[in-house]
Amino acid sequence: MTLASVWENAWYGKARWVYLFAPLSWLFRTLARRRRSRLKSRAVAFDVPVVVVGNISVGGTGKTPLLIALVQRLCKAGYRPGVVSRGYGGKAPRYPLMVSADTPVAHCGDEPLAIARATQCAVCVSPDRVEAAQALREQGCDIVLSDDGLQHYRLARDLEIAVVDGARAFGNGWCLPVGPLREPVERLDEVDWVVVNGLEDKVRYQAPTLRTAQYTMAVTPDSWHRVSDGTSASLTHFAPQTPVHAVAGIGNPDRFFSTLKELGLEPVYHRFPDHHHYRPGELIFQPAFPVVMTAKDAVKCQPFAQPDWWYLSVSATLSEAFWSEFLNRIESLKSTPETNSIP
Repeated sequence: MTLASVWENAWYGKARWVYLFAPLSWLFRTLARRRRSRLKSRAVAFDVPVVVVGNISVGGTGKTPLLIALVQRLCKAGYRPGVVSRGYGGKAPRYPLMVSADTPVAHCGDEPLAIARATQCAVCVSPDRVEAAQALREQGCDIVLSDDGLQHYRLARDLEIAVVDGARAFGNGWCLPVGPLREPVERLDEVDWVVVNGLEDKVRYQAPTLRTAQYTMAVTPDSWHRVSDGTSASLTHFAPQTPVHAVAGIGNPDRFFSTLKELGLEPVYHRFPDHHHYRPGELIFQPAFPVVMTAKDAVKCQPFAQPDWWYLSVSATLSEAFWSEFLNRIESLKSTPETNSIP
């Protein structure tokens, strides 16, 4: 068990020892509030809508499938969206870096490359999100989506979408390091939409006074793809009760493992840290069952993948009520561009 998993189990369990760090949590909240106030006062706006997709908690909530769904719906509506990402886990020779399907994952990080391959839209990586957004504008993008940018306040935003894991909600409800929250739950009152990945019951229980509109999202498996060459296969490619080695280096691996069980597989679990850089020898297991993983893991394993390694593609489904409201807001922003903003 890694140190990160020890903390995570404490945040989402009933551990009491974490409350010894309560003074640090209060300090964290104070510093985060001051930082937010300082950066918002000098935030840089653009002449196109900027949509931030993020969360207030540490770990995976399902924001990447939502971001991909947003890009696809915007493209279908005739827009040219582009995605800004920090590119965590990558180090580019220069910034800003425009990401394509064949960009080395070591340069851009796993999530930007997975988004670029899934959407074929413009994706730009930079530690400076304002710089990345400017590069997207120069590429002709008419909407900017910021991946995991809820706490990056120097980039002004027109719309904010916070994604919450319905199964884990807010853990013990405390900010770091006592709990998993980057910002207090009250921050959700200021976003435009809260998208709950899964059932809303736990979120409503922990945040009964939340005023922001909430929508549920279902993340469902689509198909299998061979890691080495992208060859696709149906969800019935593996017979029921097939034993597989399940690899996950993501924020919430248990969600992926549960999906495999729902598909009827018998997974042997192999947990790795989020954004883990895989080496070829790490994924040679005995017995020699097929190896399955997420799309985010696959972009890092493709160069040395074996023929029986597969990744599971997924898609996010939301109600038409959400899509109607979202696109109406985008249209209204397009018709009233910001003044004093970067063209």
